[in-house]
Amino acid sequence: MAGTRRDDPGAKALLSIGALSRATGLAVETLRTWERRYGFPAPERKASGHRAYSMTSVARLRRIAAALAQGHRAGDVVRASDDDLGALLGMLAAPAPARAAATAPLHADTLVALVARFDGDGLTRALNAEWGRLGPMAFLEQRIAPLVAAVGTAWESGRLEVRHEHFLSERLGDLLRAYRLPFEERSRGPLVVLATLPGEMHAIGLQMAALVLSMNGCRVCYVGTEVPLVELASVARDLGARGIGVSVSLATRGRRTGTALARLRRLAPGRTSLVVGGGGAPQRVAGATVVRDLPALAAWATALEGPA
Repeated sequence: MAGTRRDDPGAKALLSIGALSRATGLAVETLRTWERRYGFPAPERKASGHRAYSMTSVARLRRIAAALAQGHRAGDVVRASDDDLGALLGMLAAPAPARAAATAPLHADTLVALVARFDGDGLTRALNAEWGRLGPMAFLEQRIAPLVAAVGTAWESGRLEVRHEHFLSERLGDLLRAYRLPFEERSRGPLVVLATLPGEMHAIGLQMAALVLSMNGCRVCYVGTEVPLVELASVARDLGARGIGVSVSLATRGRRTGTALARLRRLAPGRTSLVVGGGGAPQRVAGATVVRDLPALAAWATALEGPA
């Protein structure tokens, strides 16, 4: 049959605007606005007449999202050349051997070494580069989660101290909040209150959850750590929240956490969904959804978009 079929291996890979949004973490409305205002991403016409977008635009859009997360204006970064965009991200093109090394997978030990030296600028540069290279979900799963685990292991073995954990927590908190801001500004979905239980001081898992939820269109009310159960339930009730998200670290797992979550479920409004995640989350919480990874949290957020 004449023409190029969709399943032809030689066919050019094209994405719908929804697929492009999911691949980059940028809202459909944002992509359409940029297309009208700046001419990028530029659509093509499929044989059916529908507009579609080249896979080649994904990498550039991810770098644009990273630049936005650093505080640059959309009008500057969307229209920037690839070289200028690289300069904004601290990733200027280098000679071929150096460029090949720069795109190699970044090992967690490299990041742990920066933490050990309290090299905040170096850590920020390295993580910003990986954010732009990997995209949001892969960045969280392949860089942030392993880094937090590696620093925790180094602390347990005596190679790092509590001060190193505090340093990492503050630095990652600043970065994850900056990455979340562009998504948060355009989120129009259901409201989710995020907090940890009383006695839980670890906040990185909560910050990661906030970013994932914002990426998936949820509005986030970030209450923070060690929130009394009655007050957490009251916040959800007063704001009419569709969900409450609780992060549980390995440090606070156990029967007491399970009891607290069961009490929170009783205190929270019946229409408010409860989601629990983190390394210390129980296997099961009656009346709640327990998520084991970030993609599962993203799926929960998508389901929350449905009717109350």
